[in-house]
Amino acid sequence: MKIVRSIDELRAQLRGQLRTAFVPTMGNLHEGHLSLMRLARQEGDPVVASIFVNRLQFGPSEDFDKYPRTFEDDAEKLEREGVYVLFAPDEREMYPVPQEFRVSPPATLGGVLEGEFRPGFFTGVTTVVLKLLSCVGPQAAIFGKKDYQQLMIVRQMAQQFALPTRIVAAETVRDGDGLALSSRNGYLSASERAEAPRLYRCLGAVRERLLAARGLADAGGGIGMDLIDELETAAMAQLRGHGWAPDYLSVRRQRDLLPPTADDANSEPLVVLAAARLGATRLIDNLEV
Repeated sequence: MKIVRSIDELRAQLRGQLRTAFVPTMGNLHEGHLSLMRLARQEGDPVVASIFVNRLQFGPSEDFDKYPRTFEDDAEKLEREGVYVLFAPDEREMYPVPQEFRVSPPATLGGVLEGEFRPGFFTGVTTVVLKLLSCVGPQAAIFGKKDYQQLMIVRQMAQQFALPTRIVAAETVRDGDGLALSSRNGYLSASERAEAPRLYRCLGAVRERLLAARGLADAGGGIGMDLIDELETAAMAQLRGHGWAPDYLSVRRQRDLLPPTADDANSEPLVVLAAARLGATRLIDNLEV
């Protein structure tokens, strides 16, 4: 595996490669990240990964300096997965001058859910992703469904800018008890780790109720707005009752993350998304319906 630090070196290394598959990361890699590398091998050749902790997506209350940096361990994992090039720029390389040009998602997609609770987050994400795609020039880029809203935003950005990169969605990787793998899980205490799968169970319960209701649509039942409100409220209450501080647990349409309407709740593919703090650790998860 070749480790390159500059954009010029990266482009020289990839010159003439037409089937590159790319996986952007911020490092501190776990099995979920490595599953993206395996999917990338199916989507193109060679596989390029990046490690860059992007200051632009950290809010004022989020500690950029404390984000775990485990470069040597990460590099070993990537090499074992057959990654051809690891792009690991520093801030001076990625932002040699202040990044005054930014990519801002529309408020209807980037200002809701995560965007409501982390203002400016998705502007930081889309700006660095567009820059990384410009540097790598991949024919495919892999993003995990665990960060569902991010995936939707990146996909729409690529479409609207007519980028020659296909955005590929990877399924969420979970521990045996259902907890979605995340770098943040390492911050959980032993008791919090035992409690953490409740978020997945709450999402699963909402999903099962929605599927059951949808199955009755032809018999005059179906998913109504009252049911959605009831399920969201009950799930949030359950989390609060077990020591969580939920930001949201919401049923949305998959295609645009808007709330379903009475007309489309039974026909549109839906997704249930949640973010909640357990102790000092904020976890996110989702399940498609």
